[in-house]
Amino acid sequence: MNLRESTRHFHERNVSMANSDVTPSPQTCGEALVTLLETYGVQYVFGIPGVHTVELYRGLAHSSIRHVTPRHEQGAGFMADGYARVTGKPGVCFIITGPGMTNIATAMAQAYADSIPMLVISSVNARSQLGHGDGRLHELPSQREVFDGLAAFSHTVLNAAELPHVLARAFAVFESARPRPVHIEIPLDVIVSPMKAMKASPAVRPAKPAAHPAALALAVDLLADACRPLILAGGGAAHAAPELRELADRLQAPVALTINAKGLLPRGAPLLIGSTQSLPPTRAMIREADVVLAVGTELGETDYDVMFDGGFAIDGQLIRIDIDAQQAMRNARPDVAIVGDARDALSALSTRLHERPVRPASPDWGAARVALARDAVMAACDAAAHSQQRLIDTIIGALPDAVIAGDSTSPVYAGNFLHDAPAPRAWFNSSTGYGTLGYGLPAAIGAKLAAPDRPVVCLTGDGGLQFTLPELASAVEARVPVIVLLWNNFGYGEIRKYMDQRAITPVGVDIYTPDFMALARAFGCEAARADDPQTLDLALRQAIAREIPTVIEVREADWFARVPS
Repeated sequence: MNLRESTRHFHERNVSMANSDVTPSPQTCGEALVTLLETYGVQYVFGIPGVHTVELYRGLAHSSIRHVTPRHEQGAGFMADGYARVTGKPGVCFIITGPGMTNIATAMAQAYADSIPMLVISSVNARSQLGHGDGRLHELPSQREVFDGLAAFSHTVLNAAELPHVLARAFAVFESARPRPVHIEIPLDVIVSPMKAMKASPAVRPAKPAAHPAALALAVDLLADACRPLILAGGGAAHAAPELRELADRLQAPVALTINAKGLLPRGAPLLIGSTQSLPPTRAMIREADVVLAVGTELGETDYDVMFDGGFAIDGQLIRIDIDAQQAMRNARPDVAIVGDARDALSALSTRLHERPVRPASPDWGAARVALARDAVMAACDAAAHSQQRLIDTIIGALPDAVIAGDSTSPVYAGNFLHDAPAPRAWFNSSTGYGTLGYGLPAAIGAKLAAPDRPVVCLTGDGGLQFTLPELASAVEARVPVIVLLWNNFGYGEIRKYMDQRAITPVGVDIYTPDFMALARAFGCEAARADDPQTLDLALRQAIAREIPTVIEVREADWFARVPS
């Protein structure tokens, strides 16, 4: 069969599928995978084709799924991560055996740490070759075991008939449990094996677990009698903004948000503390609370103790809502544990509190106490933090509905404390959880694919950008007009300061810095310099009108000289 006949045959098969719930046979396992992903609503696949994955691509060109080619598998994972953070749906990757998988490992670890849904489908050597150590191409001693610790589960498909069931398990994790990466590997001989007739519709997806009535009743008793209630909300509540706001208003409870929960309360909300749980004014307020409700948050170090001083504490009674029963017991033991979906649990608490008397909050609590804490935080910030806040405020002023995907860089750290996002899923970065570098650019590409009608800004440093700089070519090729806002301090500035503070002679931090403007143009992007708010505002407004990526360089020393506070 020649290429033209193959295309016609595939088209005829798809037409037949549209009129039937059963996929005609024969179809290879690789082709069936593409069909199944379509039924689950997958829009994009991120990957670099290789000799061990080409059979996964056999049906892809004629499907509804768009393929995006990064320049490194780590970029594929970060793109999938950015897509997932904006949509709440899993980003999907096709990855080759061995080096492709070890390349994507960092991205999987970041997604695992931040509870981000990601489906990584890889090849693996043929079944008869597994575990022999014969030195075959891309061979690992046990690829599945390597990645089992970076995923909700890692599974080897030993026959084609397993594939629909394993995918059903994966999407059950994404939608009904704590979302994390899932790794499915398919041996080379299984990818090309025939698939028996299968239903061309997705498996029924289980509902999220509901909170237990007894636990809800205990929580309601504590909250109704509280004089100084307070809420700590995390990324696990990102889909529950209306329910969180209603409960906070009913209780007049101040709300502190983790980095991945920014935007759950709108900017300027009187009860919004912000994301300053690691700073003394907010920590003091949390210790004053007599009842703390923690919903969808690990209570982990990168949101509550980024100074690494062990100073975060909850003195009042603690209620925890988490979809993960084990996580509900980590870091701080609760007085009441509610295992279930955040939206369901918050809604149930509001309903029950509406049906019974609630003690009014203390008159010096609520919005009045929040205002004091926020004022104290702002007064304690140094000039650099205020200056970098101006940078972020300029972005939002020019692009009010922007999604900002950040790397581990100084302005992102300042924004984690001081920026209040206008909506959920509009501010995220890699400085939390696993804390990798090189995340911002590819994550912004994934975010822009997820939200093509919104501006997407990558906020990155010169060190971090050099980790994944070639992904500028991916953005140009995929026609993704992201805006890269490059904070250039000519080296690893934060680590340099860290070494200076510890009286360590700086070594390895003053790295060679290339001409980013020339590089951006060489990759096919537009490029501009902006060292003050007015110039940056203009550059952002010009960038949003373009159909290609724009790199805007801001040099730290020049910005600080022009924007001292």
